[in-house]
Amino acid sequence: MSQRHDHFAIFPPDLLLQAYSQGLFPMAMESGELGWFSPDPRGIIPIHEFHVPHGMKKLLAESPFEIRINTAYTTVMKGCANRDTTWINDTILRSYVRLHELGYAHSVEAWQGNTLAGGLYGVALGGAFFGESMFSKVSGASKFALHALVQRLKARGYMLLDTQWVTGHLRMFGAHEIPRRDYLVRLHRALKLVCRFVDDP
Repeated sequence: MSQRHDHFAIFPPDLLLQAYSQGLFPMAMESGELGWFSPDPRGIIPIHEFHVPHGMKKLLAESPFEIRINTAYTTVMKGCANRDTTWINDTILRSYVRLHELGYAHSVEAWQGNTLAGGLYGVALGGAFFGESMFSKVSGASKFALHALVQRLKARGYMLLDTQWVTGHLRMFGAHEIPRRDYLVRLHRALKLVCRFVDDP
């Protein structure tokens, strides 16, 4: 399901947040137009059933990365957009940077010293986290960040981790599809919770 909107300089934050609360999210399409999407079925990763693949157990044991939160949000978004085909155009970038400034969008970053090795970003509302995209410059960095995200969501009482769609890569962590109607039930329950992705300064 999509509705097209052209020539947005930025999505108003209230519009974005309202859309997420109804199971919708925007993406830029190859034509340059912007569309609203609500997949059926919808991809999720059960927070309390996150699967750690065998190879990842070794990575976690070696712990080659330092996890940081929200220290390079815009850089993470640009890293996610830096690929041959991307749905993150300038409008999406500016819109989600604004959400970040307002405290709704967050990045989980994997660092090696002063080098950003990879990471992910998404939107947090109530007890739901909407994962948007991830990237790696160093092998294993995005997996390490995803594991850190799930641990953070679990510790802070979140109940829904939305992946929009399910890829083969995400399946190895326990991602699966559920009907959109079931997703919306879970979403509305999650939105009633009061969870904090970061502590107040």
